[in-house]
Amino acid sequence: MDALRFNKIAAALLSGVLLIMVFGKIGNILVNPKTEISNAYPIEVPEKNETKSKVAEEVIIEPVLALLATADLESGLKISKKCVACHGFDAGGPNKIGPNLYNIVNKDQGKADYAYSKVLASLSGKWTYEELNKFLYKPKLYSKGTKMNYAGLSKTKDRANLIAWLRTKSDSPVSLP
Repeated sequence: MDALRFNKIAAALLSGVLLIMVFGKIGNILVNPKTEISNAYPIEVPEKNETKSKVAEEVIIEPVLALLATADLESGLKISKKCVACHGFDAGGPNKIGPNLYNIVNKDQGKADYAYSKVLASLSGKWTYEELNKFLYKPKLYSKGTKMNYAGLSKTKDRANLIAWLRTKSDSPVSLP
C-alpha cells in the first residue's frame, strides 16, 4: 500500500470521528437531555403531625450467676481462644494489646499495671461476676469510649462459660455465689 492511499484512509476515519462528535454536540444543544421529570398526575399526600417519641430502650442483660455452677469449662476455654490475640491468661504473664486477665475475678477495675482507656481507668469497684457479665455482653455498651474492639458475647451461656473459665485462672478462685 502506498503512502497516499494510507493517508486518504486515515483522513476519512478521522473526519468520520470528528463529524460524529460534532453532530453529538449539536444534538445535545437542540435536545436538552437534562429535562426535569415530574409525574403526569401529582399525588398530594397530607403531612401527619404525629410525633414519634424515641424511647430509649434499656438493654436487659440476663444474669449469669445461676448458670455459673453448671458452666462448661471446656466451652469457656474454646471461647477464650478469641481473646488470646490481645490478652494473656498466665500467672505473672505480660500484658499484650490488652491486660493480662489472670486473677481477673474480683480484681479492682482499671487499677492494674496497664494503660487502660480513660473510661476504664475511671471505673471504681471490682470485676465481679455481674460486672464481667455486663462487660462481656458488649464492651462498648458497658464503657463508651473503651479501646477494646470486641463485639461481645450475646449468648448468656457463652458468657457464663467464659466467666467460669476465667474464675479458674487464679491462685485462689473466688467462690461461686
